[in-house]
Amino acid sequence: MTKLYKKSEIFFAILWIVAYVVLSSLADQLSETIGVTKSVTAVLHIAMSLILFFWIRNNNLCEKYGFCRPIIPAKRFLYYLPLIIIASTDFWGGIKLQYGFPAALMFFISMCCVGFLEEVIFRGLLFRAMEKDNLKTAIIVSALTFGLGHIVNLFNGSGKDPVSSIIQIVFAVLVGFVLVLIFYHGKSLIPCILFHSANNALKVFSAEGSLNPQTEMVLNLVLIVIVLGGYSLYLVRAFSRKEK
Repeated sequence: MTKLYKKSEIFFAILWIVAYVVLSSLADQLSETIGVTKSVTAVLHIAMSLILFFWIRNNNLCEKYGFCRPIIPAKRFLYYLPLIIIASTDFWGGIKLQYGFPAALMFFISMCCVGFLEEVIFRGLLFRAMEKDNLKTAIIVSALTFGLGHIVNLFNGSGKDPVSSIIQIVFAVLVGFVLVLIFYHGKSLIPCILFHSANNALKVFSAEGSLNPQTEMVLNLVLIVIVLGGYSLYLVRAFSRKEK
């Protein structure tokens, strides 16, 4: 694995992306066949997380991929309050356990690992590999990859209308943009992993569908314009002088 990494960091990152997407899809199907949601997927994600973590540690790449404390105080990032607000949105409609205990536990574990894996793969491996050649392109690609997965909602019959799906995609892309700015300036991936894991895992306790679609759409628009838009602008302006 190390030889492949040294040969091409971008190819290495792409292989991890493909492996993660394909194996997760297969594991989800096996989990449903067994009858316990995310049962196989949780085991797979734990294994992939451990492999990636120990490989990074054993190759002395922890600092490069942000397994360290941020070099900038949390107050410069407004104590990450916008991210905390976003992670809390799952509880705005109430609290309700989505699955029975075994499935809920597997879902929670799997989603925590997803936060780790996606941040390390997309904002770690892929971003760092592309950053060396073109920083702006690396930031754009890292932001887009966070939102591209939601495009499937436009075509998979998920029940979401096109407008809601487009709002969700824009929302996810802006979140990706915020996260890559935090990682790039703070040099730590830990805040991004914590947010991503919490934002995913806490959905198991959300009263999904309790808010009517119109209210949910308005709230998402408010979050996009005020929380994400405002926070993105703040991060760009707050650190622009530093880069000059």
